[in-house]
Amino acid sequence: MPRELSEKDIEILKKLAPECGDLTCSGSGHMFHSILPPVSNHFAEDSNDFILRINRLDDAELAYLTDMIQKGEESMGCLPVEDVEAFVHLVHDRLSEEIAHKVISAYESGYECEH
Repeated sequence: MPRELSEKDIEILKKLAPECGDLTCSGSGHMFHSILPPVSNHFAEDSNDFILRINRLDDAELAYLTDMIQKGEESMGCLPVEDVEAFVHLVHDRLSEEIAHKVISAYESGYECEH
């Protein structure tokens, strides 16, 4: 579900990708509608870099993202499987097993990548 990034979303995106100059996808030319896909696909050099970046999140920011994922407002459909697994592992370790399962369910329900 496309959304316009809020100030909170932009703050989190800039925390994860401080080099993010503007909020436009270089591939499509459209504004970003989620946080995790641009971090994974545009800024992280590889899965290890993605893991380092998402570990910058505090628990409140991580909980916010998981809430947005469960509502279908934060896309994970564009993420490589290894980045999804890393995110779910972080959620499991820092928030709870239950929330990690909810994130997996949301991911498996097929929320599409929105450009």
